[in-house]
Amino acid sequence: MAATTEPVLSIRNLGVAYETSQGPVHAVSDVSFDVGADEVFGIAGESGCGKSTLIRSLLRLLPNNGTMTAERCTYKGRDLMAMSDEAFRSTIQWQEISLVPQSAMASFNPVYRVGDQIIESMRAHRRMGRAEAWERAAGLFDVVGLQADLLRNYPHEFSGGMRQRAMIAMALSLDPGLIIMDEPTTGLDVLVQERILRRIREIRAEIHSAIILITHDIAVIAEMSDRIAIMYGGEIMELAPSVDLFENPHHPYTLGLENAFPSIRNVGKDLISIPGSPPTLVGPVESCPFEPRCPFRIDGCAAANPAVVDVGDGHQVRCLQTGDVARMRTLAREKSTWRS
Repeated sequence: MAATTEPVLSIRNLGVAYETSQGPVHAVSDVSFDVGADEVFGIAGESGCGKSTLIRSLLRLLPNNGTMTAERCTYKGRDLMAMSDEAFRSTIQWQEISLVPQSAMASFNPVYRVGDQIIESMRAHRRMGRAEAWERAAGLFDVVGLQADLLRNYPHEFSGGMRQRAMIAMALSLDPGLIIMDEPTTGLDVLVQERILRRIREIRAEIHSAIILITHDIAVIAEMSDRIAIMYGGEIMELAPSVDLFENPHHPYTLGLENAFPSIRNVGKDLISIPGSPPTLVGPVESCPFEPRCPFRIDGCAAANPAVVDVGDGHQVRCLQTGDVARMRTLAREKSTWRS
């Protein structure tokens, strides 16, 4: 799963399990991918597929009942699994890998000015005076399209889009090599979403950080990403360069996701939903997690979890039906195919 450039982040066979009264919940299983320098790597999937759990595990933000395992987890060649929590917090977290969380409002302390919170994060990790930190914060606000005098405002004085851009500024404050954006446009109206995405594209042209973009919105991820991983049931079902993924989808779940989103090329076409519900993920993973909802399932799908198969240059899929993809693409366009 090598990226086109030397990877900034390299993950192999990562898993996350939560201990519960019903047994272990395998929220993420056997996830492997690389993120190259200057690359936007998109991760898409419906709610509950494991996207947010994956990034929480990378940033060591799992709750006490969560456990992460991985065959390899490296950042710029450094073994993150071998690092103590203290070393990770002091050298990696925020300085090298930063996060733009889903809820920008909940990420800022409501009783402190936004500017004070941004400069506090900078001064906690770098030796700089308050004036120097404030000047840098003002420059970052300019980068994200906010006026510098807004640094003196409190979070409640910002609109949703402004808070999101302020959070992006905070994530950029220490020039990290990797920025993780978790649903950066969720809860914003379409005009604000467009402004946020335009600003992210402009920022990407100015900085040299890799970006992991997490979303359930296929349109957003198609517009922004160089490569895309489609997650379902805690696993990566399909991973490919963005154009290849949409022009040559192979997994039934990817085909189902495409049907569920409107297209400007087929205005007025009925959207087709995927019947059924996501798996509970309690207990060991012994079959394809999409098998109960898949209209193309065969006997082998329930017998074992399919291995990852290469179907093209950088294009991988976890499915037993890759040899029958042309028929699946044709049938997937029909609403009758997806009736439960």
